[in-house]
Amino acid sequence: QVQLMESGGGLVQAGGSTTLSCAASGTNASVNAMGWYRQAPGEQRGLVATITRGGNTNYADSLKGRFTTSRDNAKNTVYLQMNSLKPEDTAVYYCYAALYSEGRWVKNAWGQGTQVTVSS
Repeated sequence: QVQLMESGGGLVQAGGSTTLSCAASGTNASVNAMGWYRQAPGEQRGLVATITRGGNTNYADSLKGRFTTSRDNAKNTVYLQMNSLKPEDTAVYYCYAALYSEGRWVKNAWGQGTQVTVSS
């Protein structure tokens, strides 16, 4: 089965920084777009950032300038650098990868989520 393994995060002080990583493994399909969503308790999941295999990025407007996503295609790994963290950034962060085979979309794989808690 395809597996997305997330790491990083944890407890961070307001104004601090942390980096999340997510590596896709266990698939023969092509990993295309990857990215991040987040969900706070009692709230719906929202976009954080996406990045194509070629490096084109898209961010939630409110997060531009603070969060940066990047990837290592050789490792099928996506990263999220989070700077100037605020308490409202506290959420479970989920990574995803869009999988393609024979030039067609197959499925989106999702990580289990990693908790980021920003203390004031």
